[in-house]
This record gives sequence, C-alpha cells and structure tokens, in this order.
Amino acid sequence: MKVKLDTYQMIDREDAHEYLKNKFQFPDYYGRNLDALYDLLTEMDETEVVIVHRDEACAYCKRILQVFMAASRINAGLVLRIVE
Repeated sequence: MKVKLDTYQMIDREDAHEYLKNKFQFPDYYGRNLDALYDLLTEMDETEVVIVHRDEACAYCKRILQVFMAASRINAGLVLRIVE
C-alpha cells in the first residue's frame, strides 16, 4: 500500500487524526491520539508513506511525523519518504 500525506490537511489535532483515519482506513476503535497511532503503525503490513509539506506542518503535525519516524524504526514494512 502507498499513502500520500499532505500536512496541509492536518491543521490541528482533531483534523489530523480524522485525516489519518481516513487515509489509512483505520478501524473505528482508533483512539485518535499519538499512542494509538503508534500502535497501528507498528502493526501495519508493507506500507510506503509519502509525506509532503513537512516544513510547513503545524506543531502537532510535527509530533505526528515523529511518531511515524519512531514506528518506522520498529516496523521494517513501514517506509517513509519526505517530499518537499
């Protein structure tokens, strides 16, 4: 699976988690917080995530990107690409 994430779509905490839930088709029990995100990312099968507009990301979105980086260190199937 390949998912493109545009940080412009993640304006604040609530919008960011709704956007991620939709993009990754997370289950309804997704907790919409950083811990829940980490848990799901570390369990994913082969997934390439392309992140655009990283430098313009909101403060909370930057925390989300840190979660993606941490999860990719644990899950070899989670591959991140940053595109500016």
